[in-house]
Amino acid sequence: MSVHAVTHLNFRGDARAALTFYQSVFGGDTALVTYQDAGAVHDPSAANQIMWGQVNAGNGFRVMAYDVPAHLPFHRGENSFFVSVRGEAADEIARYWEKLTEDATIVQPLGPAQWAPLYGMLRDRFGVTWVLDVATPYEAS
Repeated sequence: MSVHAVTHLNFRGDARAALTFYQSVFGGDTALVTYQDAGAVHDPSAANQIMWGQVNAGNGFRVMAYDVPAHLPFHRGENSFFVSVRGEAADEIARYWEKLTEDATIVQPLGPAQWAPLYGMLRDRFGVTWVLDVATPYEAS
C-alpha cells in the first residue's frame, strides 16, 4: 500500500491555464476533468471549468487543481490550496480520516463519490483543509 500527499490548488476559472503552465515548466502529463465530463454541471457557464486536474511528471513533480464552483466561497490567497491524500486502499484512507477528524470540521463526510470509492474533505483544528480519497484510474475522453 502507498499513499501520496499532493498540493491541491484552488482557482476560480484559471485551473486549466495554471495546470497547462505548470506542465510547461515541469513536464509530465496533464489530466483534466471538466464539470461537464463528470456530469456535475450546476452552472452552464462553468461546464468547461476544471472539476479535477493534475500534472504528474516523471521527475516527481505532482500538483492537483480545480475551479471552485461559483456557489462556494473563494477568496484568492485565503483558501488557495488543499492537501490531497490519495491512497490505494480504502481501509488505509479511512484510518487517516479517523485520526484527522479529531477536533476537525467535516466539509464532506468520507464516503463513496461519483469518481472514487471513498472521498472526504475536512478542515483540521489548525485550519488546514484536507481531501482524502482512494485513487482510481481515469480514462480521459
